[in-house]
Amino acid sequence: MNNRINKLFQEKKERILSVYFTAGYPNLEDTVPVIQELVKNGVDLIEIGMPFSDPVADGPVIQHSSLIALKNGMSIRKLFEQLKDIRQTVDIPLILMGYINPVLQYGVEAFCQKCKEIGIDGLIIPDLPMDVYQEEFKAIFEASNLHNIFLITPQTSEKRLQQIDEASSGFIYMVSSNATTGAKSSVSDFQKEYFERINSSGLKNPRLIGFGISNAETFANACQFASGAIIGSAFVKALEDDLPLSEKISRFINSIATGL
Repeated sequence: MNNRINKLFQEKKERILSVYFTAGYPNLEDTVPVIQELVKNGVDLIEIGMPFSDPVADGPVIQHSSLIALKNGMSIRKLFEQLKDIRQTVDIPLILMGYINPVLQYGVEAFCQKCKEIGIDGLIIPDLPMDVYQEEFKAIFEASNLHNIFLITPQTSEKRLQQIDEASSGFIYMVSSNATTGAKSSVSDFQKEYFERINSSGLKNPRLIGFGISNAETFANACQFASGAIIGSAFVKALEDDLPLSEKISRFINSIATGL
């Protein structure tokens, strides 16, 4: 089956810009407007965060946005309701990102079926172990045409890297460092060594680099070593501004794209 993620990577080989935001933040009903404004401003891929009360892989900015979204009344059911007509206005790949617990509570099959109905292309679930995915969930995901996106870090062994590449079908999310999410100012020599090691591993899947990409410079640096990069915390922080939603989103995306 066609999947928008595969189509994107076939058509665009470099400078793919993926943006993460937390559903229901800053306001409960901002989810769809944020997606539409991101599309309007030329983003290639959107990761929609499913807020969770114990987001272990997230830094303070995304943790804070999760807590606000939950207080606003965001839930998976509410998110699905918000997204039910999204494919009438949005045609770029959409990925849901979050933790396995709320998905299990919703019911994995029901969750994946709902994703299929809405037109979700993939899932990023950092705390879902690869062996559990392959044994219990892979067939369910594939029946709904959902890619499960795996994360790799500087600590990922060569053997594990090859296993992840084999199990992947969309792209691989390269975590730039061992820290939690959060904006950083440049790519260190250590990261460069890691990126080059991954690039020389002969992987079949394209990669996007995430964690610490915050401005035009870090985006451009990351794009030297992968098909593109993912911006999360810096964008979520930009949403805190008092400006109208359309203005703060266009300002932020233009600053990444042009470096102005």
